[in-house]
Amino acid sequence: MADFAIKLDTKRCIGCHACELHCQTQNRLPTGMSLGRIQVRPDRTPEGQPVLLSAFATCLHCDQPWCLAACPTGAIRKDPDTGLVLVEDTLCVGCKACIELCPWSAPQWDDARAKVIKCDFCQARREQGLEPACVAGCTTRALSYEPAGQASRRARVKYARQVASGRPELLQ
Repeated sequence: MADFAIKLDTKRCIGCHACELHCQTQNRLPTGMSLGRIQVRPDRTPEGQPVLLSAFATCLHCDQPWCLAACPTGAIRKDPDTGLVLVEDTLCVGCKACIELCPWSAPQWDDARAKVIKCDFCQARREQGLEPACVAGCTTRALSYEPAGQASRRARVKYARQVASGRPELLQ
């Protein structure tokens, strides 16, 4: 996995799709296309209260990416320093093998460029010390860009506190 991850705080997300709009703008994508997608669905708590369920989906920058293995030209590579799975568009011949093999639908076809594109966590922005566009554009700051281990640790601690909240003896 990559050294960093984009994390969604589902309690803060209001389903406004600003993250997708900022991704589209940053990457000059056509309307309706985004390299990071927010999925939202209304639901109810067990008590009957309305709640919004949300999930953010983007490239997972896998340890052993299927898209990389599928690419016949070497256009997809894994950065050894960051762990990011990147597309070198000058090498992409548009065979779409990576699109077919990725179980997460991360690589996407861009008709205008006649190339495959995918999320690179806004590499150019990060090189300037900026957050990825989706994170920077999130109106409620529900998205964060942080070290992958930190995101995982924070999620585990949060879950442990939720479990322990009904059992004070677990907090000791």
